Amino acid sequence: MRAEADSSTPMRILIVDDDAAYALALARALTRRGHTVDTEAEPEAALVQVAATDYDAAILDLKLGLDSGLRLIAPMRARRPRLRILLLTGYASIATAVEAIKLGAVHYLPKPAAVEEILAALAREGGDADVPPPSAPMSLDRLEWEHIQQVLAEHGGNISATARALKMHRRTLQRKLAKRPVRY
Repeated sequence: MRAEADSSTPMRILIVDDDAAYALALARALTRRGHTVDTEAEPEAALVQVAATDYDAAILDLKLGLDSGLRLIAPMRARRPRLRILLLTGYASIATAVEAIKLGAVHYLPKPAAVEEILAALAREGGDADVPPPSAPMSLDRLEWEHIQQVLAEHGGNISATARALKMHRRTLQRKLAKRPVRY
């Protein structure tokens, strides 16, 4: 494995995403940039691959069917402590970003992300204290989305328990979760 993170150094990367078309497109783009890439759609198979292969990095989707990419971070880090893990998601929220970093991901990006952004995120060694704060507060819809994500994380992804905690009908919660998050 590489000792120093550098986006120009060829890496062995595992992409774990249940969207086969997206995984294939990302794999092709990374391969064109000189990286060796494998893809996997199933979480358990991804864990087997990480145990068997000396990957430099893993790119995980947050939503893997009914499972969560968050659940893969700790076991992957246990098998490969130096593995650089990036969580990439179309359902970005502050709660899942914080959890991903706490669990050992090196970065978290919302989809769509350019290949250059992905490689730069994998190469980063630390945070950036010069990131400017947002110029405006979040919209009310975005605040609702973030609160739902936080309560969902507190209940381990259990939708029924989350709905009870939010005093919301389970189907209403499922409809809200099925939508893409609103922009800030």
